[in-house]
Amino acid sequence: MAPKRKAPLKRKLAEEFPPGEVLVDTAKKQWKLGTPIGKGGFGLLYLADENSSKPVSNNAPYVVKVEPSDNGPLFSELKFYMRAAKPELIQKWITSQKLKYLGVPKYWGSGLHEKNGNSYRFMVMDRFGSDLQKIFESNGKRFSHKTVLQLGLRLLDILEYIHEHEYVHGDIKASNLLLSHKNTNQVYLVDYGLAYRYCPEGIHKEYKEDPKRCHDGTIELTSIDAHKGVAPSRRGDLEILGYCMMQWLCGSLPWEDKLTDPNYVRDSKIRYRDNISSLMTKCFSGKDAPEIAKYLEYVKAMGYTEKPQYKKLREIFLDGLKSIGAKDDDKLDLSILENGSLTAVGEHKKKAAGRSKKTTEPRSSGGEKSPKKKAGLSNPVHSRKQEVEERAAHSSSDLPKRKRMKK
Repeated sequence: MAPKRKAPLKRKLAEEFPPGEVLVDTAKKQWKLGTPIGKGGFGLLYLADENSSKPVSNNAPYVVKVEPSDNGPLFSELKFYMRAAKPELIQKWITSQKLKYLGVPKYWGSGLHEKNGNSYRFMVMDRFGSDLQKIFESNGKRFSHKTVLQLGLRLLDILEYIHEHEYVHGDIKASNLLLSHKNTNQVYLVDYGLAYRYCPEGIHKEYKEDPKRCHDGTIELTSIDAHKGVAPSRRGDLEILGYCMMQWLCGSLPWEDKLTDPNYVRDSKIRYRDNISSLMTKCFSGKDAPEIAKYLEYVKAMGYTEKPQYKKLREIFLDGLKSIGAKDDDKLDLSILENGSLTAVGEHKKKAAGRSKKTTEPRSSGGEKSPKKKAGLSNPVHSRKQEVEERAAHSSSDLPKRKRMKK
């Protein structure tokens, strides 16, 4: 008789704190909670502001993510934020690179909070507005050519920054791109719970295929390396960005007809990578987007440990803008109302307007969203997210002891 399998550990749910609850971070700074604005698997999101005698307003600039301290996901995300997202680090990069802004959320503080005999971990982050997935769907699953190229430019800025700080994101997609709460022409890449330190202390991880990690990520967008169980790399981030841009331009990708078959998706990507012109023909139906083909050819030629030529890639997208009579004017052509709700264009307008009331809740940089589309429907795999969470859950007790984490 086969031994019984142990059930997975059940993680605790976070209790809801009342408005006005004050949390004290590791730097002794006080943060006052407002109303909750989001709820995910095991955590809650609250509007927040620096502590004062006034209640937290609906225009509060921060959010606080709270979850039981013995859960793993927030601990994993904290490691990235503490190493690479401190405001002074981001501002130094913006100045040195002469950028107008950088779409990486800022880390403002974190700590532990005791309540009713329970311990909770929290992190203070920037507040954001709608995510691009909602806007993409409201616009009939299309973004304009100009908007897609501008998004590509902003994401290259973001990726260069996090890559230079030893991390890769590994899950770039529209639902992880949030608009600034105050400026809807600015977009931020969020959700670093799966961010991977590909180059600790300057030493790049080796290429190694791991069957336990096959197909990890969002199945339609993940890299070929990820399909093979290889740890995320800079090359993988750029490949995922290429798939995103094609999806935003075309509405869908050729392998989206069978996402429950991970091997089919993998093989389709490999086949089209080997013949990028056929991918262009399939997706664009005779329309011209030479800059996308040029970008994908560049990524195809990259080595696993190779450092991208970010300047060259930006020039490809800038040339693309020039070819359509546009320029990078920092204005995103997105259909957004002043109150933050979504509207659509053309025949989708009425349908999207009815949806907007239900889909415009502000999100934070750690905002909860719908689960990733995983490949393990018919062939379950041990995902990197599970592995990260399990490892973090075992080691999370040491976080309060670390006032500063070394790179």
